[in-house]
Amino acid sequence: MANHASARKRIRRNARRADINKSRMSRIRTFIKKVESALGEGQADNAAEAFKNVQPEISRGVAKGLIHKNTAARKLSRLSARIKALKNAA
Repeated sequence: MANHASARKRIRRNARRADINKSRMSRIRTFIKKVESALGEGQADNAAEAFKNVQPEISRGVAKGLIHKNTAARKLSRLSARIKALKNAA
């Protein structure tokens, strides 16, 4: 257990931040799953619409320090490429 007041406060703060980060990450994953499920069903228009919703969520994750910017860029790039391929195939 922490012996200093500042250390006790830090533990409480870390626990709060962990809950917030967990919630944010879960939200991002949910948005990504919506895009992937639309892609799996072959619905390019729905996937494109879901992609528009996931972009700001991922960007917000980068801004909050939750995701590395290169990871976010990679995820967005791959989703975008899959949507583009689905549109071209149709």
